[in-house]
Order: sequence, then structure tokens, then C-alpha cells
Amino acid sequence: MTTMELDDLDRRLLLALGARPRAGMLELSRSLGVARNTAQARLDRLTAAGVVTGFGPDLDLAALGYQVTAFTTLEISQGRSGDVLEHLRSIPEVAEVHRTTGAGDLLCRIVATSNDHLALLLDRILEVHGIARTTTAIALDTPLPSRSLQLLAAQTADAAATG
Repeated sequence: MTTMELDDLDRRLLLALGARPRAGMLELSRSLGVARNTAQARLDRLTAAGVVTGFGPDLDLAALGYQVTAFTTLEISQGRSGDVLEHLRSIPEVAEVHRTTGAGDLLCRIVATSNDHLALLLDRILEVHGIARTTTAIALDTPLPSRSLQLLAAQTADAAATG
């Protein structure tokens, strides 16, 4: 994975998009004080580099009925990770999977409509051969959600202070 060095305009564009995701390119370019083509070219470059990964709506899964969030650690038998990952991809309620170090091999974020639904999902996850052990913790709430834009804002403030 390569990283991309962001300049002030890149950071300001990303922050503007975060603040107003439905803004058009003309509105964004005016708020940034640059030509529309400049803003569009920057966004295209950021998208091509993989910095911007999507433009879809952010969804509140609890508002859609998925009010239970759980984190399940899976210990995978050697040589079976491919089968297990393929199986996990087939379960829509498996929202994320991260390969980890430590006691487990994979950390999954699972969403469910109820604790009963979560139990059914855990049973479904265990249908594939190759999972040696699981450990599940249910999230009570999310006092600090994903913070990509806050991290970018802090970078922007740091760059302004040093530069």
C-alpha cells in the first residue's frame, strides 16, 4: 500500500466534502476559492489514489433495525483462512473483518436485529470448517464513532501550525 502526501487544498477539499457530502463541485470550488476544474482534478486524483473510497450515504444501521453490534474474534485453523473469509463475505450482517495479531486471527464486526438474531448469525458463521474458536463481545454503545474527518482536521491544523 502506498501513501499519498496531502497538501492544504487536498485536506480542505476532503473536509469540505465531509461537512457537505451532497455539495456539487461548483459549490465546493467556490468555497475553496479555486477553479471548478482544479477541485474536480484534485478529487479525481484522491479517488484514483484510493484516499476517497466512496460517495455513498453513511447509514445508521440501528435506524435500519440492526440495533445489536458485536465483535467476534475468530481463531482460524492453518490453511483455512480463504474458506473462512469466503464464507464471511456471504453473510451480509458481517459488516467488517480485520486480520489481527494476538490470540485471534480475524476480528469481525457483526450487526444483528436482536440477541436471538446474533445467536443465529454466530451459528451460521460456525457452519464453515476451519474456525477453531470464537469469542464474542456485544457493544453496549459507541461513545466514539469512526473519526476519519477529525484525524484529517487535526492534520490540517498541524500543517498550518508548522508550515
